[in-house]
Amino acid sequence: MENRLKQYFPMIHERENLLKYIQSTPALLQQFNNWRSQQQEEFLDFCSGVRGVKILYDSFFKEILNPEYTPQRLNRLLSVLLRTNVKIKYVLPGDSTRIADEGSLLIMDIVVELDDGSLADVEAQKLGYAFPGQRSACYSADLLLRQYKRLRDERKKKFSYYEIKEVYTIVFMEESPVEFREFPENYLHYFEQRSDTGLELDLLQKYLFIPLDIFGQNIQNKGIRSETEAWLAFLSQDDPETILRLIDTYPGFRPMYEDVYRLCQNVEKIMGIFSEELRILDRNTVQYMMDEMQAEIDSQKAEIDSQKAKINNQKAEIDSQKAEIERLKQIIDEIQK
Repeated sequence: MENRLKQYFPMIHERENLLKYIQSTPALLQQFNNWRSQQQEEFLDFCSGVRGVKILYDSFFKEILNPEYTPQRLNRLLSVLLRTNVKIKYVLPGDSTRIADEGSLLIMDIVVELDDGSLADVEAQKLGYAFPGQRSACYSADLLLRQYKRLRDERKKKFSYYEIKEVYTIVFMEESPVEFREFPENYLHYFEQRSDTGLELDLLQKYLFIPLDIFGQNIQNKGIRSETEAWLAFLSQDDPETILRLIDTYPGFRPMYEDVYRLCQNVEKIMGIFSEELRILDRNTVQYMMDEMQAEIDSQKAEIDSQKAKINNQKAEIDSQKAEIERLKQIIDEIQK
């Protein structure tokens, strides 16, 4: 099969040369042999340009869209998604933005402070977890509390709630939960709190959920029609023809792909990155299975409780009918006397 990506990016490895290099380096060969055959093929495919690299994975995302070295890239992505001009001020440590150890559930997570003081948590999930609304609400609340504590400590008696800015939770999902599949034409879901009376209060917490599997199905039929869709294609699509159409229509993405393939030139580094991504995905899959089992248990418990309530209602109705029968018997006995 013709390798068209290599025509655009000549630095891409030849598959045979890449395999020879791995086989000639004992440490790399051991690492390579520890992977399953499917994982070995995936690695060889993206390093040799048979498939594109999955940019959304944590290490790739933070290399290619690093807000410290290339801030204009992530600035533009967030500006397009949030529909406003965004400028990143700081990258914040993410440890305190996850409850307990749930940070391990994500394939990508980055927290940034924007120029206006608002915070944005950008995360990606390989598998969309159960309870997506509840999880994201907890993460958002944690981020809001983090901002409140920092401002209160900095400002002390001069602190005012007016200084607290919005917090954005942006969630990319490679495989979306069932709730999202009920909206097959929609792949951008914006949420914020609103009053039912028209009263306006700034409650600060805003959310954007992006089911990338649904996005992929949409562009198969309609193509890439906007800058927003171009960014989502860059982040999620690894089909070479889609990548080539993207850089032909939006040439600004070409330097980012060049950075990807320059990164792949360092075989030791890229194998280390890939191994870490596999480790995260394994944990991710285990947690997903646990969530699915818990959801099934909760559903079965709710069904049992419902059946118990129905049985109790039927028992009460039977008891009532028995009482009525006894009352009628008494009336008949009185008549017969």
